[in-house]
Amino acid sequence: MPYDWNRTEAGSNVQELHLWPHQSLRPKGYAWFLGITFTLMALPLVALLGTPVLWGVLPFVLLAVGGIWFALDRNRRDTQILEILTLTGDMARLVRLDPHGERKEWACNRYWVHAEMHDADGPVPHYVTLHGAGREVEIGAFLSEDERLSLYDDLNRRLRRSG
Repeated sequence: MPYDWNRTEAGSNVQELHLWPHQSLRPKGYAWFLGITFTLMALPLVALLGTPVLWGVLPFVLLAVGGIWFALDRNRRDTQILEILTLTGDMARLVRLDPHGERKEWACNRYWVHAEMHDADGPVPHYVTLHGAGREVEIGAFLSEDERLSLYDDLNRRLRRSG
C-alpha cells in the first residue's frame, strides 16, 4: 500500500500520513529492463554485421531503445510525488511535494476538517478530498481505486479521534 501512518515521537499525539504513487519498477529493475531490451533488439542485427543494411536498420533500433528509455525515465520522474498529512491535537496540515519541486500547503483546525468521497463526479472514481478552512483539497488522487477507498475509511477513523 503506497501510504503509511506513523507517530512522529513516542508518546506524542502527532500522527503523519505519507502518501506516494505506486512505483513497480525500481532503479535496479529499470537498468535491467533497458539492458535486456537493448540486447534483444540488437540480437537480430548480428546477422547484418558487415552489410550495408546494418546502417539502415541500426538507427531505428537505437531510436526505439531511446524512446523506451525516455518514456520510462519520464514516468519515473513524474511519479516523484509525496503528500504528507500531519494530524496534531488541534491542527491538520497537508503538504504536497510535486516532482518539479513545487510545494503546496494547506492547514486547518482539526475540529473543522472532514473527508469527503466523490464517487463519480471527481477526476477519478472514488476521489477523496479534505474540507476545512473554506477550502477543499485533494488527497491521494494518484492511488488506485481500492487504495482510495481504504484511505477514505482510514481518514474518517483518524479524524474522528480526539487526537
